[in-house]
Amino acid sequence: LGFSQFPWLPPHRHLLWDKSNVFKDKRFGEYDTKISPEEKMMKRFAMERQQNYGKKSIYNLNEDEELTHYGQSLADIEKLNDIVDSDSDDTEEKGILSAELTAAHFGGGGGLLRRKAPMGQQDEEEEKPKSRKELIEELITKSKQEKRERQMQRENAMELTEKLDSEWKDIQALLAHKTPKSERTGKEETPKPDEYDKMVRELGFEMKAQPSDRMKTEEEFAKEEQERLQKLEADRLRRMHGIDEQEKKKPKHMSADDLADGFILDKDDRCLLSYKDGKMNVGNEERVEENQEEDGENGGNEREEESEPGSEDAEEATAEEIDAIDSHSDLESDTGSDEEASENEEEKKKHKRNKKKLQEEVEQNAKIEAARSELPYTFAAPESYEKLKSLLSGRTMEQQLVVLERIQKCNHPSLEVGNKAKLEKLFGFLLEYIGELATVEPPEVKTIDKLVLPLYHLCQMFPDAASNSVKLVFQDAAHDMEEMIEVKGRAAFPVLDMLIYLKITKILFPASDYWHPVVTPALVYMSQLLTKCPIATLQDVVKGLFVCCLFLDYVSLSQRFAPELINFLLGILHIATPKKGVLGYTLVHPFRPLGKNSEQLLVQDKEDMETWQKQNLPLHIMTRLTESSKMEMNHIKLSCIALCFDLIKRCAALYGLLPSFHEIMQPIRGVLTEHLPVSRYPKHLQELHQNVMKELENKEKHYYPLVCEKKKPVPLKLYTPKIVKVSGNLPGHLMWLHP
Repeated sequence: LGFSQFPWLPPHRHLLWDKSNVFKDKRFGEYDTKISPEEKMMKRFAMERQQNYGKKSIYNLNEDEELTHYGQSLADIEKLNDIVDSDSDDTEEKGILSAELTAAHFGGGGGLLRRKAPMGQQDEEEEKPKSRKELIEELITKSKQEKRERQMQRENAMELTEKLDSEWKDIQALLAHKTPKSERTGKEETPKPDEYDKMVRELGFEMKAQPSDRMKTEEEFAKEEQERLQKLEADRLRRMHGIDEQEKKKPKHMSADDLADGFILDKDDRCLLSYKDGKMNVGNEERVEENQEEDGENGGNEREEESEPGSEDAEEATAEEIDAIDSHSDLESDTGSDEEASENEEEKKKHKRNKKKLQEEVEQNAKIEAARSELPYTFAAPESYEKLKSLLSGRTMEQQLVVLERIQKCNHPSLEVGNKAKLEKLFGFLLEYIGELATVEPPEVKTIDKLVLPLYHLCQMFPDAASNSVKLVFQDAAHDMEEMIEVKGRAAFPVLDMLIYLKITKILFPASDYWHPVVTPALVYMSQLLTKCPIATLQDVVKGLFVCCLFLDYVSLSQRFAPELINFLLGILHIATPKKGVLGYTLVHPFRPLGKNSEQLLVQDKEDMETWQKQNLPLHIMTRLTESSKMEMNHIKLSCIALCFDLIKRCAALYGLLPSFHEIMQPIRGVLTEHLPVSRYPKHLQELHQNVMKELENKEKHYYPLVCEKKKPVPLKLYTPKIVKVSGNLPGHLMWLHP
């Protein structure tokens, strides 16, 4: 092969010298001149066969490979050169015929029995021909020799196999790393698992996360709660009407092809097996007695009528009957006694059945009464305040809360379109109901406290409607105060319901905002109460202190300064001091330096002071204070003074960081140190006074550094046209432009 057989190569090699690629001819003996072309071809063919040898290309039919069967070539098997030895007892060699044996028996002549000899011995064999007897003996000898060789090969193969098996057992034990059972002397200690193995096993047996159900929406929860309440209400109505569950179940229609695969017994109909008078009784006695009950009752009534002692003739007849009975035979007397015994048993069973029926009726009536006494599970939203009052009045506090809760669940806004408007009205009705509870005698404060929770839930659901309802209450109260001031010249403190509304407003709405549509009007209303309502009675003092407590609750987070609060506390201290000399401070309305009510909280009875103990002022004092005795009145006055001390202490803690705190609290400090008769007060009240003075004196003065007043920067003068309308003789539509 030369380059001429590759037309795509360049004709001259020197053309490739300036290239980086190199073409190498790796053909065997291409440039070896000592080898002839025939030898080159033979060597290349041999090398190609060596390369392909060992490749298992079973699907390549072009290769000349030798096919074998059990290690023997198919070409040799087809020649049938084996000789069968008929004298051999070996079953493995049975059926194999050698070429010599075939030629000897089926040759047909001596010429065929001649074996092929080597070229050098042909002349000797031709000179000494063998006889038939020699040939047969030679054949027999050769076959026996082959038989011995085959036997030797089998024995050698068996020995090698046994040796290999014994050696393989030893090797197999080494490969498996296990000692034989015969060599195992005792129990081997299993290695303890380390921390890593324990952790892997724990992770393998760890519970895998299971997909959970999706979170239900508020509408779905409301729907499920409504269905639950409706189901409970249907069950309550069924029990109230005395309908049993078994009576409620009606038989269903069954077709002729129904196999009753799902048949279940509602009750146990099995009967007890017993024997009576030698006869088998399978529990049917009770059924027979029930069927004969009516007949027994009728017969019993007839006997009672006949046996009533109505006349002497009846007594004589009974005597004659007794004599006649005595003259009867013994058999008749025996039968009569048996009948009497059976009648007695029937009467006892009848009495038991009547007693059982009466007990069942009593239990049924008790269930009906219990169902009637239960609260209904479903309620319609009330359309008016009277309907809400009828639902809540006459019930306990817990029952009222349950009724309001079920009203909200049965009329959730997501269930129907008009439910939102119904619940918005419910907020106003409930607010009015709370005000009515505050005006009763005595006020139901605990019930009001519990009803704030459903009121808060409604406020969170409908904030706009709630704010409008509360604002309307404050507007009406402020309007009534203005009318009273215009008519009488003064206003009175409101009753307890309005004070409760102020407390509820602080709970429902945020009081720390700078401006709020509900809280801001409430603050204005409380400031008007502290400045426009004069103190005429001890009830007014209690109400004013209650408003002061509310005021501090409102401004506790925002720390908003309330001058009305400070002035009112100063006035409370003023009416608790005896009037001597110059005051040294200025009072503002509604307090006066002198007058009828200027000593409202002055206590002079020493015995009442000694028996006084500090306690919280209950709200019912605002309505029942006129019925109290003198000692109770003095105790209430001292409690008001103690409450005033606590409020002053809270104000000092709240406004202690103000720059003008000491100037603001200077009048109160003067009353506490100079004018208030502290030495007469009880010991506990004196301790409160000392704590307040320490709180006022420990506050440091806070001054701010002097700084220049902040002024708004003056903007640059811009030449923007200014439109000025000129009036006069010029027309109205004419304008002048000024820079």
